[in-house]
Amino acid sequence: MRPPFSWIRPEPWGIHVEPADCWIDPARPVDTALVTHGHADHARGGHGKTVATPETLAIMKLRYATDTGATPISYGETIALPGGVTATYVPAGHVLGSAQILLEHAGEKVVVTGDYKRRADPTCPPFEVTPCDIFITEATFGLPLFTHPPIAEEMAKLLNRLAVHPERCVLVGAYALGKAQRVIAELRAAGHAEPIYLHGALEKMCNLYKDFGVDLGELRLVSDHTKEDMRGAVVMCPPSALNDRWSRRLPDPITAMASGWMRVRQRARQRNVELPLVISDHADWGELTQTIQEVAPQETWITHGREEALLRWCQLTQRRARALALVGYEDEDD
Repeated sequence: MRPPFSWIRPEPWGIHVEPADCWIDPARPVDTALVTHGHADHARGGHGKTVATPETLAIMKLRYATDTGATPISYGETIALPGGVTATYVPAGHVLGSAQILLEHAGEKVVVTGDYKRRADPTCPPFEVTPCDIFITEATFGLPLFTHPPIAEEMAKLLNRLAVHPERCVLVGAYALGKAQRVIAELRAAGHAEPIYLHGALEKMCNLYKDFGVDLGELRLVSDHTKEDMRGAVVMCPPSALNDRWSRRLPDPITAMASGWMRVRQRARQRNVELPLVISDHADWGELTQTIQEVAPQETWITHGREEALLRWCQLTQRRARALALVGYEDEDD
């Protein structure tokens, strides 16, 4: 008789579901991959078959030119895999299309979260608490110092700075998938109806979000406009363009960066950020611990990030836990 949960094995390059011979978010090409979301540290091309939400498959096609073997699965849908395993995709609240994967086999339930957040986000469905026996969680911001402020406060900081300097623009560095679209949508929710200007690298992903029904309002390309047009405007760009030669075409930009890492002042100084905006698409410390309590698993597996602190918290609260040694996970989507 096999020990409990021996059918799911963490390997350095991904999580292997042995009876189905498939992998969750593998870092190398495999025959069958179950993908939680489209960020490059979780999704890649080269798989024989890729199972993901329609949104994630569209993102992967755009970013990694993947199409062959794409198998869409909607939220709440359950599919049968080989070996008596079933998989159900549940919203993770991280970015468009992001999902937790509930795996069931031999009466045992495992949830692989991928990346997730607990805050409301107008660009994607909210995280759903899913009871299970083993809960596999990230720990990107798994330190008590990380407490994300309400996003309305960060939007107010941005808009107040813009109002005080109408002759300038605010240039916001934000990752191309998820963060940029969320900032735009939150600006709209805060009442900012003016056109928002985009670096060309953000255009295709913003258009994809629009194709899936996410309202981002009027967006304009920086390359189609003059400095005068952009005075008093919000301009969005990838973080790499914040202090690039490209920004010279803007009217005396106030540099801002939208990231959970802006809580760390040294990171803001390193990037020469004048207006740090603490906006994260990951759960903070309180939300990580809250989620474990709500899910109430028999055991928690911690995949990447600040594993040691979250592991210690589990031990101090009499919860079984282990840290997994997975490779290839970065902070692209912070």
